[in-house]
Amino acid sequence: MAFDNNFMEIENIIPVPAMKLDKDGKIESANSLIGEVFLYDDIRGGDIFALARIKCSQLKDAVEKGIHIEIDRNDKVFKILPKALGENMEDGLLLYFIDITHEKTMERKYENEKSCICVVNIDNFDELQGGSYGDKNMAMVSQIDKIIRTWGNEVEGAVTRYKDSVYCIVFSQEKCMEQMESRFLILDQIRNIDSGMDFPITLSIGVGLNGKNHEENGKFADQALELALGRGGDQAVVKDRDVLSYFGGKAQTVEKSNKGKSRMIAHAFKQLVKTASKVMIMGHKNPDMDAFGAAMGISRIGRFFNKDTYIVLENYGEALDLLYSEAKKSGQYDILSRKKAMEIIDDNTLVVVVDTHKPSITECPELLGDNVKKVVIDHHRKGEEVVENPTLVYMEPYASSTCELVTEILQYTMDRKEVSKLEAEGLLAGIFVDTNKFSTKTGVRTFEAAGWLRRAGADLSNVKKLFQVDKQLFMDRIYGIANAEFNENGIAYSLCRGESPNTQMICSIVADELLTIRGIRGAFAIGVNHRGKTVISARSVGELNVHIIMEKFQGGGHLNAAGAQTDQSPLEVIAKLKEIMEDK
Repeated sequence: MAFDNNFMEIENIIPVPAMKLDKDGKIESANSLIGEVFLYDDIRGGDIFALARIKCSQLKDAVEKGIHIEIDRNDKVFKILPKALGENMEDGLLLYFIDITHEKTMERKYENEKSCICVVNIDNFDELQGGSYGDKNMAMVSQIDKIIRTWGNEVEGAVTRYKDSVYCIVFSQEKCMEQMESRFLILDQIRNIDSGMDFPITLSIGVGLNGKNHEENGKFADQALELALGRGGDQAVVKDRDVLSYFGGKAQTVEKSNKGKSRMIAHAFKQLVKTASKVMIMGHKNPDMDAFGAAMGISRIGRFFNKDTYIVLENYGEALDLLYSEAKKSGQYDILSRKKAMEIIDDNTLVVVVDTHKPSITECPELLGDNVKKVVIDHHRKGEEVVENPTLVYMEPYASSTCELVTEILQYTMDRKEVSKLEAEGLLAGIFVDTNKFSTKTGVRTFEAAGWLRRAGADLSNVKKLFQVDKQLFMDRIYGIANAEFNENGIAYSLCRGESPNTQMICSIVADELLTIRGIRGAFAIGVNHRGKTVISARSVGELNVHIIMEKFQGGGHLNAAGAQTDQSPLEVIAKLKEIMEDK
């Protein structure tokens, strides 16, 4: 204690910069070495919080917990070690400044030189190889290979091509940080290649870093690549242990011309249904036509194999009113509440999730236990939250709708005469909804699926009737369109009125309609549903990736159509959207 209280007498024999503070953080005295930290002639009477740019709470924590504070000064790094002169800070403090610049430099060098593993996938390689351009296609493949290898040299990496369309590149963490800052410009280089085809050439990149070893980094890279592909490709995903960062995602997903995967999925799904004791199907909460139509299609497969098949559904909006009523009237569907589903589920039940892959928004997340087999069928871009340990996953962001995917499974499972007229119309209605009546996200396979459903008995007149709404709902839609706000950047914002189960449907229709106005490149419709949640529907003509924008609200979807639900108020959402759109 005598040493501390007589600081002025021995301050100049202390071998490190040091100072004495009073209870308010004012500097009472400092030794001559303090000039290494603060370039001032006399700092006595100065405020340590202003000089060191630290907070009182930080200093208090450091004293009470015996930890230190780090500061950067004069191109050096110092560790501040505080020591109370009494039982607490009221009696004043001694601060010792330890120069740790060398240790920090070595630490940064070590971190920068750590290896990360990068896996690069050419997204449309099969389509590129299957084209009819012969030598031109081979020249493009060589051009892509050259760009990837040149990029590998730029990041000072070791490049290995271990499949025709897949490369592994090992480079330093420092180079990875540089690529993240530049947002992986190789994505733009590849996309700008003139393929002469009706789709752009794109890459998907997965990077893993900060694992315990190379093996873990490799696993991180594979998981990141899987996520990039699940989100539609044309992007890079960096997995830094539990932290994910996304870059790119500017191109539309490309429809696969080969139906080999859907055939294999259909075969695997049949085997799972055959061995299950019962089948339970659920979509997202407050389901739309796509979710319910897909559930009807899967229900047909379960009943085809004589399995007890149930659709789990608690609440629905007016958009589903007519189709739901027809389904109940037919007597072919067992529709259960969440409580009843939990009572009858057993270890041999097959749980099928349609039109979502996020457990938190499914009709009954409790059904997705570890002891049951789970199947996920979805067409949305993959997000961070996914169903854990699924037995089978069929996620295709290129598809127009989940109903399109289910229709393809039906084609490889049974003859179309086994599909009822109502099921065919329900599936076709789901495709209608998610393509906005075949005007967006529609490919050749979408029309093939629609054609198969028409031949299975779907009547377009009946399908259109399923979309009829009451007068109040129609007026709410008109209000949302008529009161929209437009800015100079071609973005429209609409605040829809009322709080009802139909808010989601109203917002989606309003956003679609706003996009038909000349000069509008993006539209956001916001409203509040009956649960008090703020609903957002986002649409774009392709210039904006609204999926990435909706992820900021814990939502998602597709490049040109996405949505979210949040606890923020509608006005807060609009303010945040405007802030985001300033950079777009």
